[in-house]
Amino acid sequence: MALATPLRHLLPAAATASAAAPDHPGALTSHRARPLLRGHLRGIRSAPPHPSPSTSAGARAVAAGASAAGGRPTVLVTEKLGPAGLDLLRAHANVDCAYELTAEELRAKVSLVDALVVRSATRVTREVFEAARGRLRVVGRAGVGIDNVDLQAATEAGCLVVNAPTANTVAAAEHAVALLAAMARNVAQADASLKAGKTLAIMGFGKVGSEVARRAKGLGMDVIAHDPYASVDRARAIGVGLVSFDEAISVADFISLHMPLTSSTTKLFDDENFAKMKKGVRIVNVARGGVVDEEALLRALDNGTVAQAALDVFTEEPPPKDSKLVHHENVTVTPHLGASTTEAQEGVALEIAEAVIGALRGDLAATAVNAPMVPAEVLSELSPYVVLAEKLGRLVVQLVAGGSGVKGVKVVYSSARDPDDLDTRILRAMVTKGIIEPISSAFVNIVNADYVAKQRGLRIIEERIFLDGSPEIPLDSIQVHLVNVESKFAGALSDAGDIRVEGKVKDGAPHLTLVGSFNVDVSLEGNVILCRQVDQPGIIGKVGSILGKMNVNVSFMSVGRTAPGKQAIMAIGIDEEPEKEALKLIGDIPSVVEFVFLKL
Repeated sequence: MALATPLRHLLPAAATASAAAPDHPGALTSHRARPLLRGHLRGIRSAPPHPSPSTSAGARAVAAGASAAGGRPTVLVTEKLGPAGLDLLRAHANVDCAYELTAEELRAKVSLVDALVVRSATRVTREVFEAARGRLRVVGRAGVGIDNVDLQAATEAGCLVVNAPTANTVAAAEHAVALLAAMARNVAQADASLKAGKTLAIMGFGKVGSEVARRAKGLGMDVIAHDPYASVDRARAIGVGLVSFDEAISVADFISLHMPLTSSTTKLFDDENFAKMKKGVRIVNVARGGVVDEEALLRALDNGTVAQAALDVFTEEPPPKDSKLVHHENVTVTPHLGASTTEAQEGVALEIAEAVIGALRGDLAATAVNAPMVPAEVLSELSPYVVLAEKLGRLVVQLVAGGSGVKGVKVVYSSARDPDDLDTRILRAMVTKGIIEPISSAFVNIVNADYVAKQRGLRIIEERIFLDGSPEIPLDSIQVHLVNVESKFAGALSDAGDIRVEGKVKDGAPHLTLVGSFNVDVSLEGNVILCRQVDQPGIIGKVGSILGKMNVNVSFMSVGRTAPGKQAIMAIGIDEEPEKEALKLIGDIPSVVEFVFLKL
């Protein structure tokens, strides 16, 4: 049954959030972590004969699944998996390998199993979870992407989804470098081209991107990268400079794409951005097809802006047989082979088998991509603050200037409660989720938030400000600081030089109440425009008039200032994303010093 709260995606069903290790990135020295659902994860081993009314439906389903299999869980594998992974699964479970199932056949089988292991071809839809009737506890995706799994339906059904994000990193990087060489049409020419001091721009400096950088440096290439999240120190250690998006694409001779497909990266490489590139640039994409506007790429190839492209992925896979892009004389294509090496396939098989077995045992999986449910009382109390925490994270990361990289985060809670009476792990996880998810392919929740943060070199520190007042209200405010970063909006800097935002819950809704040193009050619904201007009459009217003429609805507007006639910040809540022309007109107002549009 679906949870009627925004927290559905936060914790997997029948899960206990284990106490955080003392050295995890977000440890609170004054806070004793407590299990959120004590003992429920162990239900698969020793289910109580008569579950108490307080036992979660997810825990009862886990126990029922184990009982149905005679104490040994059953795993359905619907696509070919490496032998080592299958052997590991068979050592702990009954394994049913049934390949090329129709959707109807899958729905018929899924009610008889406790875990399902798939690759990319099997679509695990809401109908599949409904057909499982509560027995299916784990879906394992043997690979990184989980586009074929309905995460929302999985969470509502109390089913944990895990993936295998690390085993194919090297294989994907090697394939990218091979395509770089292949674009020169023969190995000798490619070798000379790559070693001629050419500049390679890596767009997305995660696991695969950093491995490509290491190999390209070995070929003698100059390597730069763009990633709004990547650590400058980590990049410098490899000999890579982090630069802005525009600089990366404008100076590069080769561009290699390694970014996730998100709402902000969909068709990111369009006509406008191709026009910024050097004439004769060469592009490699082994990431996700949707990050490139394929029609725009075709035009760039035809007009010579892009000399060659090497593509392993497409918006539609397989691409249509009559695709002009596939048949273009200056395009090299491969059929999504990025992870197709023997070593990568065996590694993926072992990684997903270990994750599935661990989840069936009741262990919290570091590779979980959806989130467990939490007790009703915790959901009810913290629900609006969880929404606030994520929105503050999403807002603050958009204020970071390209190329600076996020290194450290400080979260400050103002509350009248004793630290032991307020478990902030959920809030910390949601701040982490808000910061990381918009700029990466990671799915963050309370299970994996600290792990994901540590893997990316992000240190999260929590502080508590004790207030006089009623402890019945969990929190007065949440502040999020990004330290040692450059801001694209100078008005968001605190006196200490950190990017700082603060929010409160008002009438059950999240509100932005502080930007830098400026007090504001705007509902965090829809989108927000922040304007820093000289405080003088008429500015609010001019901005409102521009938005009105562009048919952009304003939901809230608030102005905070240091003193009359001095600097002020105007926070404007808007329903729609404004056209670029509207934003340009706002920026052209003489008294507007700077502005930024933030998508929430």
